[in-house]
Amino acid sequence: MTIDRHTLDDLLAIMARLRDPERGCPWDVQQDFASIAPYTIEEAYEVADAIDRGDFADLRDELGDLLLQVVFHARMAQEAGHFGFADVAHAISDKMLRRHPHVFGDVRYADADAQKQAWEDIKAAERAAKGGPRDDSALAGVSRGLPEWKRAQKLQQRAATVGFDWPDAGPVLDKLAEEVDEVRAEFAAGADPARLQDEIGDVLFVMVNLARHAGVDFSRALRHANEKFERRFRHMERLAADERRPLAERGLDEQERLWQRAKQAEDAK
Repeated sequence: MTIDRHTLDDLLAIMARLRDPERGCPWDVQQDFASIAPYTIEEAYEVADAIDRGDFADLRDELGDLLLQVVFHARMAQEAGHFGFADVAHAISDKMLRRHPHVFGDVRYADADAQKQAWEDIKAAERAAKGGPRDDSALAGVSRGLPEWKRAQKLQQRAATVGFDWPDAGPVLDKLAEEVDEVRAEFAAGADPARLQDEIGDVLFVMVNLARHAGVDFSRALRHANEKFERRFRHMERLAADERRPLAERGLDEQERLWQRAKQAEDAK
């Protein structure tokens, strides 16, 4: 294409060409929903990373990558006769209008809590309208497709709507210590893999709850921890290289000393 500013219609046409069995890209043609789904998740996280770094040029590009994922899925659905991109746009527009009667209608809510409850009521009505078994649980509608940490957070938030929640972070910290002790006990008893999975899962679930009570984004906190570890580890490698003795040739005690040097150098900045 030779136009200067591409439009959404251009993007849809590009995807259609990429998926053309005769003239398209072999890789794009052989993809399906399952093979593309991991890329969709990855692109969403890269959007979050660009936001976290405050890099708006990168954010523009990452949002484009994420939009491509939507276009890709919609194109495959259209080829299979399910729906097209226009149907996706219509569905989300209709949902936003329906879920915001206080903006696009005459409904008025007393406060933010009333609005939040109305939002949940509207979602429950939508689930009921889709048919299927009736589910009146406070946990109804929490997607199993979410990252597990996010699903844990949503389950906890839903349970809190009926009062099943700790009042503050104090009892959560006590529970965390209790769960860590249970992991220690499992190791002492022989570290049965199934039991360890169960107990470590409990620790992680409580950690999500602790972040929720602290008002900390669990994903962002973990992302920052990963970045900090990578930054300090790379510093260790540089220190080892400066001494002409690679990190892999050193024992754990020496590696720990390098880690502390890297940490101290970072703290001194």
